[in-house]
Amino acid sequence: MAPETHGLDAVPVLELDPLIDDLGTRIIVCCGAGGVGKTTTAAALGVRAAERGRRVVVLTIDPARRLAQSMGIDSLDNTPRKVDGIKGSDGGELHAMMLDMKRTFDEIVEAHAEPDRARAILENPFYQSLSAGFAGTQEYMAMEKLGQLRARDEWDLIVVDTPPSRSALDFLDAPKRLGSFLDGKFIKLLMAPAKVGGRAGMKFLNVGMSMMTGTLGKLLGGQFLKDVQTFVAAMDTMFGGFRTRADATYKLLQAPGTAFLVVATPERDALREAAYFVERLAAEEMPLAGLVLNRVHGSAAARLSAERARAAAENLDEGRIVDQGGGKTDRSGSPATEPEPSDLATAATATPPVPQAAPTADPAQEPAGDDAAEHVAHAEHVSRAEHDAHVAHADDTDRTDVRHLTAGLLRLHAERMRVLAREQRTRDRFTALHPEVAVTEVAALPGDVHDLAGLRAIGDRLTAGR
Repeated sequence: MAPETHGLDAVPVLELDPLIDDLGTRIIVCCGAGGVGKTTTAAALGVRAAERGRRVVVLTIDPARRLAQSMGIDSLDNTPRKVDGIKGSDGGELHAMMLDMKRTFDEIVEAHAEPDRARAILENPFYQSLSAGFAGTQEYMAMEKLGQLRARDEWDLIVVDTPPSRSALDFLDAPKRLGSFLDGKFIKLLMAPAKVGGRAGMKFLNVGMSMMTGTLGKLLGGQFLKDVQTFVAAMDTMFGGFRTRADATYKLLQAPGTAFLVVATPERDALREAAYFVERLAAEEMPLAGLVLNRVHGSAAARLSAERARAAAENLDEGRIVDQGGGKTDRSGSPATEPEPSDLATAATATPPVPQAAPTADPAQEPAGDDAAEHVAHAEHVSRAEHDAHVAHADDTDRTDVRHLTAGLLRLHAERMRVLAREQRTRDRFTALHPEVAVTEVAALPGDVHDLAGLRAIGDRLTAGR
């Protein structure tokens, strides 16, 4: 029987170069929990696809604007901007944009209403509250913008960085949620007070108001009712269009030309969110390409376990390493202590000069003959003894410093190995639950990505396999 596989060995490898090279791939959606690197992944894929010949636009909804900085663009807005410095082939280009939620809503109104009616809608306080702060509007407008970009057919690949929502599932729920908000029954509820009139109408309005949250809940009274009436009257012919486009974009996400990439870090919460998203995509019959496991730690000395490294550090600190001094070479009479001729020559040149006896005024007091030789020999002996003592002290100090440094490095390695073990356990739990999901790991970089070179490095790691 074949040996049992586990961990990454049990799941397929996510190969991203074939995915972005396939002209049938028209949309790549990077999704996952907040803070896992969706924006960087989307940008790196965009750069790599453009430099491999695709005409790419990257749509980001990240308010930190790191995408603009990494691509050398002063600022991103609701209009795609070409990125310079792309080393594309066969017409490869890269454009980037950042979703402006309110501006996208305004564009919808301007495109589907007569100029006078559009102006009335845009100036309406109810509409301004809705377009700027209603729950789910950002996610819905991201879907709207995706539909607009796909309809233009100017790019053959759209890479979407989903909003930094509390839950990654919000991106899929948003079209239905906002579509329900704009549903005809709800609009009729808001219009009812105008038909009923008087106090009864205001009482009915209060019932309707209980269904509204956030910014809309702060707008009370007759002025609010008037704003709602004006808004509904102006938007009456557009409500059906919102639901139609939401349904069309949802079907676009289910189409064969779309690929979802779930991005996660090897942490428990991020992979739990990734597992939920994988299951939701399967339930909605949306095409999942695989999991990008981001910021994975590694070690070039993985064979040295955390336990052995920690034990070695403790031995160094307590002086229990038997060969930390000179070992056998320090034993007198050992052949290893006999100096080589070259060592003798070096020692001779390094020997401090012998101090000369100071001249005296009385020649009779000067040592003569054997006494003089004995005096010189004594001075030389004292000088060498002092020198040897100084060197021995320096050696002891150096050994202590090296010992402490080595012990510190061993403890750092032990901590790194604990991190690796924790990440592997967390990853293996995910792969055990979803062995059908292809996975690629991206090694952690030592610093942040803030230029095209950094995005290229991420792209190389994304496509390096395992």
